[in-house]
Amino acid sequence: MIYLDNAASAPINPKALEAALPFLTANFANPSSPHGAGQSAALAIIEAREKCAAALGAAPDEIIFTSGGTESDNLAIFSALNRGGRRRMITTRIEHHAVLNAFREAERRGFEAVYLEPNADGLINAEQVAEAIDDCTALVSVMAANNEIGTIQPVGEIAEICKERGVLFHVDAVQAVGSLPIDMRILNADYLSVSAHKIGGIKGGGLLFARKGAPLSPMIFGGGQERGIRSGTENVAAITALGAAIEDITHDIEKRAVKIAELRDMLISRLSEIPHSRLNGSQTARLCGNVNFSFENIDGEALVQSLDLFGVCASAASACSSGKQTASHVLRAIGTPEKYALGSLRLTLSESNTRSEILKAAELVKDCVERLRNAL
Repeated sequence: MIYLDNAASAPINPKALEAALPFLTANFANPSSPHGAGQSAALAIIEAREKCAAALGAAPDEIIFTSGGTESDNLAIFSALNRGGRRRMITTRIEHHAVLNAFREAERRGFEAVYLEPNADGLINAEQVAEAIDDCTALVSVMAANNEIGTIQPVGEIAEICKERGVLFHVDAVQAVGSLPIDMRILNADYLSVSAHKIGGIKGGGLLFARKGAPLSPMIFGGGQERGIRSGTENVAAITALGAAIEDITHDIEKRAVKIAELRDMLISRLSEIPHSRLNGSQTARLCGNVNFSFENIDGEALVQSLDLFGVCASAASACSSGKQTASHVLRAIGTPEKYALGSLRLTLSESNTRSEILKAAELVKDCVERLRNAL
């Protein structure tokens, strides 16, 4: 198997598995219990929180454990919108659905939403945000890097504008953590979302960074865990795995990113040789492991299925709805022609991929595209 779908879910990090196993086997106690086993589980959560905080340049009490990126996004957005008097919010048309659908729900509740248009590379510039902010704006939410096309946004510049204008700023960093250095002592965002299974942790784990003083309103009510912000018995295994995974993946991040980017560029070069193909997203402001191509008059889902038969795990940026294939909202937003948008392929790499795997995958993509075209 050649696994090139790391943006969907990464393999579990061995250190994360090692950290989680004791809380899936020997120590299954509730961390709220007063006995020794329970307190051991509670201590493990404290240690994981400290690891997550250190990896992000944050304080431990700025870390709230959640079930993943979707919950973290929603918690940040609806906390910010509970800020009195301000009824306007700003995001982009290429955000993850965890943000877009939260905004749409907020619109149903009477809030006003502004959706910024990206350029052809999928980039938003800080001036667009500055022009969109007014005195009624409560929140700006812009992802650090796009989950489909890998475009890296200037969130540092946007954060400074939001700070100057007194507007809360949320960053979905689900795809960025582990690929880009993130230091909350430098990035002036109020909220930042992280998902565990994208970085080698366990599905069902994640966190929200919430800067001290940023509004927080619980969406889940119960026993008061996570300082009353996120009630419910903690998923100790997922939390400890997240601590180990984020500590490992953010160590020596620049060296790791260079290695992956070399494979990415090799793959982009090979796929560019396919007739009537186009790279989606920025050539330069791009995640180290993201390759997103479109092929004219190809069914993206059929291409993914063909590659799967040859042992290549990939994904398409198009989705089927009610039996009708539609182009990805991201590709539509950046103006990808329909004949290309429906034939998109996302390949996302990790440091475990090898040069030989990349070369083989490129040849298989070429062969599959040719076969599908010949079948038309």
